[in-house]
Amino acid sequence: MDLKNYIADVEDFPKKGILFRDITPLMNDGKAFAYATNEFVNFAKQVDAEIVVGPEARGFIFGCPVATTLNIGFAPVRKPGKLPREVITAEYDLEYGSNTLCMHRDAIAPGQRVLIVDDLLATGGTVEATIDLVEQLGGIVVGLAFLIELTDLNGRDKLNGYETLTLMQY
Repeated sequence: MDLKNYIADVEDFPKKGILFRDITPLMNDGKAFAYATNEFVNFAKQVDAEIVVGPEARGFIFGCPVATTLNIGFAPVRKPGKLPREVITAEYDLEYGSNTLCMHRDAIAPGQRVLIVDDLLATGGTVEATIDLVEQLGGIVVGLAFLIELTDLNGRDKLNGYETLTLMQY
């Protein structure tokens, strides 16, 4: 299945000069969404994942069905103030400034095999911070899975040593 047929290009969003790759048409099509999910599930099986981790919000959309299909857990990564119990944090750089991600301190057991799932690999900052969170807790990142990779932003350069799956590249 050519998943690019289910991606809408939106010019000048969220600001002028940006070509936004909208994944909602893929999510709206049951067969395309199931296909993408199954590709992630197969990858999770290959790397023998024991838990799925997903950054908000689209990592939830793709990570939760993978975890459910495999009967394994899902751990969310969120922005500060969104998780109700004790958290650990990781900061990452943006083009102008920085951002912080959080995960519950008890989300990952030491030695647990983790698959990180998100919709987009762009500059790699979000996934790099998510890897940091998992590794702070003693988890082993066995794979990274993305729906889309924007190759011109070189995010993959930050992921050396991690097995990575992308379903589409632009």
